Amino acid sequence: MLNIDFTQKLQNLMQQVGISSFKGLSRAAGVSERQLLRLRQGKLEQMRVDVLLKLSPVLQMPLNELITTFSTVELLQDKTAPTQELLQEITDLRREYDRSQLQLEQQREVLLQELQQSSLQLLESLLLQWPTAAQKAQENPQLAAVKIVPLVQKPLEKLLQAWGVEAIAPVGAELPYNPQLHQLLEGTAKLGETVKVRYTGYLQGEKLLYRAKVSPV
Repeated sequence: MLNIDFTQKLQNLMQQVGISSFKGLSRAAGVSERQLLRLRQGKLEQMRVDVLLKLSPVLQMPLNELITTFSTVELLQDKTAPTQELLQEITDLRREYDRSQLQLEQQREVLLQELQQSSLQLLESLLLQWPTAAQKAQENPQLAAVKIVPLVQKPLEKLLQAWGVEAIAPVGAELPYNPQLHQLLEGTAKLGETVKVRYTGYLQGEKLLYRAKVSPV
């Protein structure tokens, strides 16, 4: 049996995509160096299909071209039918792989939303009380608390911005009363009448998290 060495061919492909070592290729594709050694030795038929699926995008080479490039002459000439079957199997597995990736991404999005919701519930007291406390501290510079306002407010603003959470209105703002967004702390108000925000509320996109607490002007 002929000793096949595809090392130089693989190195040429790696160079084209800016990968300088087999260890680097192993990390980029998420495959073991043992699998890369099989590829270099012309043992493509001994490699798992999922390994080829991972190497293909990293080397920027279509799967069928990758197989053709690293197949031995015997495989190409004497095993044409098995090769076609392998290509079909790879195509089917690629579709399944893409479906799995989509499902994982959807699951990730759901988990992220659940994490945000649970975290917002834990932060509820801080979210509702802090803007009002910060506003009072800023109105009275003599309060010692004014010094710590920036230390808490900036990180909190960045966190909310990253999660797409927006305040309905700042504390002290005067605006038309909207019972869907505002909760009266005292008195009564009709739709559209001017009210003043005492405690801010929050929206996440179109979802209402907390109504702003207001009082009539």
